[in-house]
Amino acid sequence: MDEQNRKVNFFEKKSTFVALATIFFALIILFGIFYANSTSKLVKNIEKKPEKVFVDPFKNIKLSAQSVFVWDIVNKTPLYAFNPDKKVPLASVAKLMMAITAIDLVPPYTVIEIDKEFLAEEGDTGLFSQERWNLKNLLNFTLTVSSNDGARAVASVVGSVINGNPGENLDIGRAEFVKKMNEKAESLGLTQTYFLNEDGLDTEDTLPGAVGSAKDMAILMEYILKNHPEIVESTKHGSVKIESLNNISHYAKNTNIDIDKIPGIIASKTGYTNLAGGNLVIAIDPFLGRPIIISVFGSTYDGRFDDVSKIVDATMKYIDQ
Repeated sequence: MDEQNRKVNFFEKKSTFVALATIFFALIILFGIFYANSTSKLVKNIEKKPEKVFVDPFKNIKLSAQSVFVWDIVNKTPLYAFNPDKKVPLASVAKLMMAITAIDLVPPYTVIEIDKEFLAEEGDTGLFSQERWNLKNLLNFTLTVSSNDGARAVASVVGSVINGNPGENLDIGRAEFVKKMNEKAESLGLTQTYFLNEDGLDTEDTLPGAVGSAKDMAILMEYILKNHPEIVESTKHGSVKIESLNNISHYAKNTNIDIDKIPGIIASKTGYTNLAGGNLVIAIDPFLGRPIIISVFGSTYDGRFDDVSKIVDATMKYIDQ
């Protein structure tokens, strides 16, 4: 009787095990079917998701400028270019080369005295005869207000210093300084650039004081930002107060009238003459760590600001995609 009960219990346990095993394998099969269906649906959904289409915001942009170059410093690539190598009059954008040449030749604390002769240059920006400046502050002032008097003073005095005759033979010093500007342009590989004077003013009705290209000036601005950003520091402000060594306060108003409308502005230089038309070079860094240089040449007096505004807007859209 016990043996018969044991046989019954054995078969009951065996039947239970078989039933559980059957249920277990059935669940595995059902899970496999469910997983396969879910994965298939997920893949189909991914396949159906439309790809993001890149839209070039520069494609239909309408500008007045004859030459434009938009340079991405970090990626070393142009975002937009229109006649970037065209040789054009630089006008006061030439003062960028004046500034970097000066700061490369003599210390920033070098004293520049304003000679009465310097004040004969076109335009009155408020400098005084016999007023004394340190070079760095005079460069800040000169670039912000685009002072021809300031540029003449820097070229003449620094030129006389490197010529071995500080404060003497100022015309010879000026000529020597302009020569150094051209040597600097050559060393930087600015193949379209040449200077006849330090301020870019037209020397005759048909002869500009300096020529270059939108691409060359973008390269120059990049060089300044990487090596001596302090000389363009004041150009990102609408106006700044700068003092001479005579404790005379000068309120420098930026010639870029749209400076406060440009996001992430870090540097700016305007230029305008009859031969050049309206020029403008700016550097922006609205995304922090992604600096962009925008060069606009051969526009109109007002058109250069409109052109740059359109390009800044397109640049923001381009980077934000």
